[in-house]
Parts: sequence; C-alpha cells; structure tokens
Amino acid sequence: MSALLEAVRAGRTPEVVGLLDEMTDAERRALFPELKALRKELRKAPWNAASRRAYPALYAAGVACQTGAAAVAGWITAADMRWSQAAPALLLHILGDRDRAWLADLAHRLAQRPDSSMVPYELMAGLVRLSGCPVPTTEAYVRGWMAHIAGTGKSHGTVAGRLRREPHLPELVAAMFETDDIGGLLEWLAGEGPHSWFGALSELTASGGLDRKVVVEACVARLLRGGSAADHRAFLKLLRTLELTDEEERERTADWLALASDAVSPVAAHAQSVLASRALEGELTRHQLADMSAAVLFRTEKKLVRAQLVLLGKVLAKDPSAAAELLPAAAEAFGHPDPEVQERALKLVERHLPKADSADVQTQLALAAQQLIPTLRVRAARVLGIDPVGPGPVVHEEVLPPAPRPLRLEPAPRSAAELAEEVSALLSAGTDVAGFERALDGLVRHAHDRRDGLLEALAPVAGRRWWHPEDVRPDTYFARTRSLPDPAQAVDLLLATLLGRVGTGTLLAAVQQGATADGCAHSALCRAFGARLWEVAYRIRTEPLPFLLSTPTWSTGLLEPEELVDRLDAYRRIGARPAAADFAQALLRVRRSDRAAAATAAGRAAALGTAEGERLARWLASDGSALPESRRHVAGPRLLVDAGELPELREDFPAEFRPLGRPTSAVAAARYCHHWNDGIRPHWLALLPERRELVAGRMLWELSGVAVEDTRGVAAVLPRLAESGGEAGESVHLCVAYGLGARHPEDRLAAVDALLTLAARGQLDAARLGADLGQLAGHGAVKPLRLADAARTAAATGANATVWEVLRHTLPALLGDRAADGAGPAPRGLADLLGVAAECAERSGARGQLPHLERTARRSGSSRLVAQARRLHSALAAGNAA
Repeated sequence: MSALLEAVRAGRTPEVVGLLDEMTDAERRALFPELKALRKELRKAPWNAASRRAYPALYAAGVACQTGAAAVAGWITAADMRWSQAAPALLLHILGDRDRAWLADLAHRLAQRPDSSMVPYELMAGLVRLSGCPVPTTEAYVRGWMAHIAGTGKSHGTVAGRLRREPHLPELVAAMFETDDIGGLLEWLAGEGPHSWFGALSELTASGGLDRKVVVEACVARLLRGGSAADHRAFLKLLRTLELTDEEERERTADWLALASDAVSPVAAHAQSVLASRALEGELTRHQLADMSAAVLFRTEKKLVRAQLVLLGKVLAKDPSAAAELLPAAAEAFGHPDPEVQERALKLVERHLPKADSADVQTQLALAAQQLIPTLRVRAARVLGIDPVGPGPVVHEEVLPPAPRPLRLEPAPRSAAELAEEVSALLSAGTDVAGFERALDGLVRHAHDRRDGLLEALAPVAGRRWWHPEDVRPDTYFARTRSLPDPAQAVDLLLATLLGRVGTGTLLAAVQQGATADGCAHSALCRAFGARLWEVAYRIRTEPLPFLLSTPTWSTGLLEPEELVDRLDAYRRIGARPAAADFAQALLRVRRSDRAAAATAAGRAAALGTAEGERLARWLASDGSALPESRRHVAGPRLLVDAGELPELREDFPAEFRPLGRPTSAVAAARYCHHWNDGIRPHWLALLPERRELVAGRMLWELSGVAVEDTRGVAAVLPRLAESGGEAGESVHLCVAYGLGARHPEDRLAAVDALLTLAARGQLDAARLGADLGQLAGHGAVKPLRLADAARTAAATGANATVWEVLRHTLPALLGDRAADGAGPAPRGLADLLGVAAECAERSGARGQLPHLERTARRSGSSRLVAQARRLHSALAAGNAA
C-alpha cells in the first residue's frame, strides 16, 4: 500500500494502474481511507506543480478503490478533481471488469450530472458500450455527444459520415430537440455550409438515415415550444435547410398559424411567409386568414404588421368577395401604437370597403375606428358615412406614478449572528444605503458592547475575504490606498481592523492626513465618505463609539433633527466623545427643510450645554437651501455646469469635508478617476441628502458619457437623484437629459423613471429640460432617435401632457436648425420624435403654435418627417376638438 500511495503522490499514473491491477477488491477497499486523507491534504495544499501532478493518479486510484456506483460517480464529478482527471480510456480499463448492470448504473448516474460537472463524453459512451445499456438522453450526454461528433476531426470524415456511424442516432437526435438551450451549440459546432450540423441532418433525412417526418415534426414542435433566442435561430435555420415541400407545409397549417401568432419575430415572419404563399394559392380559408390577420395585426412588430396588411390587400384584389370577412380583421391594426400602421390599415379599408356591402361590417369598422388617432378618426368617419367618432373635447387625465416615499431605517441587528449575515450579504451582493448604514451602525454598537461575540460571528465571513490569508498584508494595502471607492471596501477595512489586521498607525495616519486626492470631480464626495469610515475604524481600535450619530432616519440619507438631538443627549449622559467626521456627516444629513421642526430641535440642542449641541443649534437655525452661483458652458458636444464656492460647507467642518464647498469645474470632471463602482453613487447622494444639485454637478461629466460616449450603467443612479432632496436645478435636469439620450435601453429607462419621479413630486422644470435636450441634440450629444424611444416609454405610462411639455421646448431647436441650413437632411429620428410629440398632443388635447413646425408641415412630399409634422400641426390646430 505504501508503494501505491508513494506512486500517487509522485503522480506516476501508469505505475498506480499496474499496482491496482495486482490488488484484490478487499485490498483496494482498505486503501480508500488513505486516498481520502491524501485528497483532504491536497485540498489545503497550494495549487502548485507538485499537487497538480498528484491529482490524475489520485483520481484513477479513487475510482478503482470504491465499490458503489454512487460513490464512484461522486468521486469522478467532484469539483476539486474536475481539472485534473485521468484519461477516460484509463478509467474504462480500471472499470472494465465490473458487472454490466453496475456499469450501466454508473453510466446513467454520470449522465444525470449537470453539464458543468464536465464528465467526459468518452467515459459515458464507453460505459454504455461496455454495459450494453440504453443510451442516456440527458443534457450532459447529448451536449457531450454533439461536441464529440463535431470535434472528431477531418480525418474521420464529415459530420454526416460520423452521424451515420452512430449506433444510437435516432434516440440522440430526438433528445437534441428536447434539450434546452442547445441552439448555440448547434450553431457553433462544425461551422456553416454543407458540412455543418444543419447540412448533415438535412442530408441524413434526405437519404433515409433519419426519418424525415419525425425530424420535421420535432423541429416545428421545438419552435412552438419556444426557448432562448439561440434556440429559435438554430431550429429555424434547420427548418429552412430541410426545405419543406408544399405538401409538408400544407400539412402543418395549424402550426404555422400558431407560430405567426405567438412566436418570436424571426420565427413568426417565416410562418407568415409560408401562410402567405398558401393564402395566395387559395389554400387558406377566409376564416383561417381572418384569424391569422387578427393575431398578427395585434403584434407590435411593424414589419410583420405591414406584411400582413400587404397580404390582405393582395387577397382582396384577387377575391373581392372576401371583404366582408377580412376587413374587420384588417381593422385590428387601428389599435396599433404606430400611426403609420393605422393609416395603412385605414387605406386598405378605404380601398375595399365598397366590396363589403354589409351593415354588420360597417358597425364593426366604426367600433374599431375609435382606436385611431384623432386625425385618422375623422377621416374614418367620413369613409364610413357616420358622425365623427368621439365628438367633443378630449378629456385627458394625466397619469404619473405616485411620488416615492422614503423608508424608515430599521434598527441595527441586535444579535451578532444576524449582523454577520447582513455583512456577508453586503460583501457578496452589495446593498443600498439603508442596508449599508444599518450594518455599519451594527458593527459599531457590537464592537462597543459585545466585541467577543461579534468576532466569533464574523469569523466565517472574514475567512472568505481576500485579506484573510496570513500571507496577505491588508495593512500595507490600506496604508497605500487610503481611498475607499465602494461600500464593500469600507466594510473590509472595518472587519480587518476588528481582527487586528490593520495597524493603529495606519488608521491614525488616514484620520490625520485624509485620503489622497486624485483631482477628479468625485474626489470631494469620496473623501467625505471615506473620512467617517477611517475615523470609525480608528475609534474601534482605540476608543469604541457606543453608536453612530450620523446613521440616517430615512433611506434617502436624511436624519431627523429631533433624533440627532436625542443621540447627542445620550452621548452627554454616558460621557462619550463624539467623532468629528461622524458628527460632520450628521450635520450634512440632518433635515433643515422643515423650518418649524428645525427651530424646535435647535432649542433643545442649545440646551444640552455641549459644543456639539451649540454647533447643531447654529446649523439648524440657518436655512441651508442656497445654491452656489453656477455657469454653464459648452465643451465639445457636452453642455456642462461649473459651480462656485459654497461658504457654508467651508466653515467649521473637518478638513476632509471642506472640499464639498469648493468650486467645481468640467476640467476636473474630465480627469481619469478610479470611482468606477456603480454602488458608491447612491451613497454620495446620502452624503448630502438635501443638496442633490451639488452631487449632480459632480456626476454630470460621467453621466454625459452614457449619451456622448455610449458608456453603460452610470444612469442607474438617476431615479435616486430624483428621489433625493433639495432643489432640482441645472445639473439635475442636465443629468436627466443625458440619460434620456443614452445609448443603452436600461439607462434610458432609468432616466424615464427619474423624469416621472420629478414630475410626480412637482419638481420637474419641463421647459428647462426640453430646452436642454434641444441644445444637446443640436450639438450631437443626444440623438433624436434615442430621445424618441425614451419619450415614447414615458408617454406609455400615461404621462402624455408631461412628455408633450418637454418636447414642446425641444422640437423648435431641431426644426429651427433644419430650417436654418436650407431644409437639408433631417436628423435621424426626428420623424420619430415628431410622432411621439403628435401622439402626446392628441391624447392630452394640447393646442397652440410650435415654432418652425408649420414650415416643415407645408413642405411637399410624403416623407415620414413631413407626414408626422403635418400630424402634429393638425393636432395642435384642432385643439380640444376631435
């Protein structure tokens, strides 16, 4: 046994196999505990050449020395063995003398493991071959089989040739159609062309190697079932490669109807084209075509809807008698969100209505016409010979989301175990301001009152952190990098301090000298954020605080003045010394906008008789709503705001907080910085919860990047910005403007949320935002097409009047620029923007004149731009009349 263990440790796998062949089953079983101990030892060993060399031999020996199929399967698929497996042929040699039923059991157990277990296909297939058992059809086996067929190599023939030699081909191909998310693999393996998987399967169905009817049915069934985009793409490609005959298409009419109604766009388009061919050949009944049209015209994809209207026009031209059944179906498009689609459908009805001499049809069309936009509604009324639909003024009820209400923070966790769970969640997945502040206050309280219990509860959490191993020196890292660019790093600092991994000298130096300024626009925010954390860490080491003064009352970061007075009173009674940065943060967070509450709390604070109480009383007595003087300027395509000094934040504050009151400039904002973590931005807003304009000014440059440089994710902070307190001035509105013109949909959606929140709170200056958007679009920073998408999204919530009020101040700049340069090519998306504006004007009953609109509307031609300009002009001229 010692010889075999020595060979395993040395990684001499052939020698190990030879020794195992000479051993009895009993001797092998007796050796297994030694192998388990060696495996445990290797888990703790450094991942170096010696340990890596031992694993393949250990892997093979462990398989040979166990008797249960479940145990062997667990050994083979163990995560720590996965990257150093022995060759499948070697394992098959070791297992070859086992009972066939046992081998079959092992084969199926391995096949049932997830694909991530990385069980070699050659091993599973070899076990199936040795045991003679039915082939497994699990995801892992099918994926392994497909990769094996595609990767065998050119020397082994084409994919089709390899498939012909597969003894279990029908079962595995059938399983392939049933395996989820297989489309990407199907596309990637073996490339394109006749030698791809698609070409091979088509060739086998043509030659009889596979039952063509079964393959076609499976392919259509898979498309009906749905799945990932890759699955749809792959199986649609296979279906096209199979080149169905007319008879095969005719047999599946019900399937095509279902796919045209509910499948994803590419699949629906294929089904639509098949049905169109059948319809033009007269092989679809009128009822089937009407049902198909009603379903397709209900879809939002304009390409599908337009194609269906064209099909209906062709069928009606060939068979005028079908008008009574098909025109009501065509009227489904009257409710489409795109007015151009509505107009196409109305033209179709106008052209073929005389062929449908039926009062019932007239009634159905009149009812459907109520969904048309007002200008088309009036036109439809004339065509149908009825009174205008919807007479009287447009009654619009603006729908805005309820103004978000801040949530009151729950008290810090009372038990150390609960606190450790929250800290672990914060470090692994991040958290919001409320979660961070609760965890921070909990760490401070437990470090003061129950330190031993806290350390015991935090031990498993700290054991998973990067700084925990003994050979890592977090003290050196934190001494060199005193900036804390994200909440998780701040919590790491506190944990490392609690466990004695950061020296007192490092903490004192950070408190006395502050963070190294990098000169970027966020530097002042990060220095203030970090100052409190460094001070808390230092006090944990030297003079623990009983609790934090600055823990906010609300999720936005606001702190109620009466609550802060109560905390100062508690400090006074127990003789605790407040921390300077913690108190400074409390001052910045305390609510001063409620002047009555602030005055009451100021009186109580002054009566405490402490320096902090007097400072709080003076702070509460001042208004604090004044903003620094600002100056906007243009920098390339960007529109930026420079802010002047704010003396209130420059006086009587610790050195790390005074930069908050310094002037800000776009030059500083343009510098590179390392504050890239998205999770820190809400904490900047919570730093100054009644001064969001100051925070917005410092985030303006990077937020402009979502529109100018197509960056992603930064705009996620915009809803928080809208929910924060203080005046929403130039910087806040410019931040929202850049978000509305962002490259990525999720950033535009965040900006729409912010827009609606500001409107719901009565803080939106629509004229300012609209003018900013017009200027930014003129400079090329905001593209009209992106803005149109954002505006359409906002209007879809019911905020038509709000969106119109913004666009009313945006469009003149774009239309005026076009008029100034001789009505040259319109900016891409201007027609879409006019369309959104027209819809909002129609729904809200807006009226009046829009500069430069009439000139565009009176141009000759029928381009989308002119058509939408005319539509908007008509809506504004009609006023509240339908």
